[in-house]
Amino acid sequence: MFQDRSEAGRELAVKLRKYSGVAGVILAVPRGGVPVAYEVAKETGMPLDLLFTKKIGHPQNREYAIGAVSLTDAYVLPNAGISAGYIKAETERIRARLGEMQVKFNGTEHLQSLKDKVVIIVDDGIATGNTLLISLNMIRKEGPSRIVVAVPVAARSAAVKLGKAVDEMVCVLIPERFEGVGGFYEDFHQVTDEEVAYYLDKLRKSVAVMNETKNTRL
Repeated sequence: MFQDRSEAGRELAVKLRKYSGVAGVILAVPRGGVPVAYEVAKETGMPLDLLFTKKIGHPQNREYAIGAVSLTDAYVLPNAGISAGYIKAETERIRARLGEMQVKFNGTEHLQSLKDKVVIIVDDGIATGNTLLISLNMIRKEGPSRIVVAVPVAARSAAVKLGKAVDEMVCVLIPERFEGVGGFYEDFHQVTDEEVAYYLDKLRKSVAVMNETKNTRL
């Protein structure tokens, strides 16, 4: 049981210390993954960005992922049996929403390049892993040297499934009984856009101070 996402992030960061100083990028799954990823970024020194991907839900069950969309790409499961019109409309709608998120949280900054980088994807927990599994198809196209999925808690089935799809699966807790991510947090409030902006800004300021200190010493 974690007190909150910050505590969970600190425990997860300990398991990721080996990546300190490595050329990499941390991708936080918004919004809940951001407070966790902030702690990992502080520990490793890696830049933090958001994973700008969202699932395409089945028209009869929006929770069931049949594909995923990023700012520049899309992937739909083969033989999904869904009309091209629905896929096109959902892709455009989701991409517009992702574009709004990018501007809100990153402003005019470009997304971090993943080419030849260690990519660590961080969330506050994983129940099924299906959406993330689909998103990995788009991330691989960007040519990272290594893909790591890191979470404080995951269902055993999801951990096994994702472990086979990435180079490394890092998890603090893989309980025998899993009834939802929120059950492993005392405080599991819904993270707001303001909190996301707070953590991103806090890390940027911290990096700026560190760089200024280094330059002063030179």
